[in-house]
Amino acid sequence: MKHSRRTGDIMLRCYECALKDETEEAVAICIMCGKGICMEHAHRIDLPIWEGGYPTPVKVMKKGLPRFVCSDCGNILVPGACE
Repeated sequence: MKHSRRTGDIMLRCYECALKDETEEAVAICIMCGKGICMEHAHRIDLPIWEGGYPTPVKVMKKGLPRFVCSDCGNILVPGACE
């Protein structure tokens, strides 16, 4: 196992970098598939938040909920967002 350069703790590696035999520390986890992702491969997507009563939401709030996703999942959520 690779140890972190900063703390000596075991680090989570970026999945995409590991496929290319590179070692880069993950800074986020994709909320959809669970891959570890580094700064280069992490994409922030603001998911809409609905406001209103059950069973039908009335409106979308102005500010979305920020979430990190990998390129594959980001393009599924918002086609072309992670090119």
